[in-house]
Amino acid sequence: MSKIELIATTTFGLESVVKREVQNLGYTDIKVENGKVMFTADESAIPKANLWIRSADRILLKMGEFKALTFEELFEKTKALPWEEWITEDGEFTVTGKSVKSKLFSVSDCQAIVKKAVVEKLKTKYKTEWFKETGPKFTIQVSLLKDIAALTIDTSGDGLHKRGYRVNQVEAPLKETLAAALIQLSYWNYDRILLDPFCGSGTIPIEAAMIGKNIAPGLQRSFVSEQWPRIGKKLWKDARVEALKSIKQDVKLNILASDINRKAIEIAKENAFEAGVDDCISFNVINATEINIKDRYGVIICNPPYGERLGEENEVNKLYRKLGKTFSKLDTWSIYVLTSNEKFEKLFGRKADKKRKLYNGRIKVDYYQFYGPKPPKNE
Repeated sequence: MSKIELIATTTFGLESVVKREVQNLGYTDIKVENGKVMFTADESAIPKANLWIRSADRILLKMGEFKALTFEELFEKTKALPWEEWITEDGEFTVTGKSVKSKLFSVSDCQAIVKKAVVEKLKTKYKTEWFKETGPKFTIQVSLLKDIAALTIDTSGDGLHKRGYRVNQVEAPLKETLAAALIQLSYWNYDRILLDPFCGSGTIPIEAAMIGKNIAPGLQRSFVSEQWPRIGKKLWKDARVEALKSIKQDVKLNILASDINRKAIEIAKENAFEAGVDDCISFNVINATEINIKDRYGVIICNPPYGERLGEENEVNKLYRKLGKTFSKLDTWSIYVLTSNEKFEKLFGRKADKKRKLYNGRIKVDYYQFYGPKPPKNE
């Protein structure tokens, strides 16, 4: 199989997490830039990366990169790329685009020119003037940054956060990809207790259970590149079979999920069932400030209310103060809190050992990390 370059796009701040995931898949030729992790592989990496990478937004196939100061330059250099190696004669393809600090600032014009250039290249390959576009789907993206055009084809289709298990959700749910990243940024592993006292629709505990049991996050869904002849159905089948065999069926997990909202807990239970991890998580309706745990060592990972809405700030401030008092009793636990509230440490009554800047959707947030002592081996 020939070498290709793939790009795992990611939310700003999660590049190191995605890089580690790519390395864990066995790839070593890796480059990292803001919002993306690039790696060299072969065609088998397309199913493997889509099935396994938990914290990336999507997997793109890089077709080429070049400087483009004029529309003519964009057309000719796009046309020179090997589109015919991927797009079938009956392929249905669309072009999306973006332009930042570039002379070619009209995105719609750039999209039209790239579309025309690809069509001209395919005409030469398939000796036809008209394409049915009834076959596999291909989404091409032209991205211009400081006059450098990068052209890619999306191999994922729906974003990778769409695992397929979320049958219902509460208001403002945490994306599955971010939840998986929060867990991977923590010191939790499958033989420790995990508690999420603001579980909402269950995303953090479900993602933790999938990590603990080594369940590939993309196993329950389909991907647009499954229909591409260049990859072939065998590579996809082999990757799925390998993923199924990799599940750790015998692992016993101790994951606790609670929320003050009874409806949220019912939704979380449904989602956990759909994900196949309902036997790994104990769900309870409890106020987070009234949690009483006897276990000496464990990990809390949570995404409490931020107080972004008008009139909510005072209530959230009170909540954070109460949480500080409640969690202070868990002095041997490691605690991880995601919030946009910049006064969190002061309200919580403790300075974080580490703080990481992230984005929850378009909201700038901090991931506050409070480290407990390492548990003894016999615990």
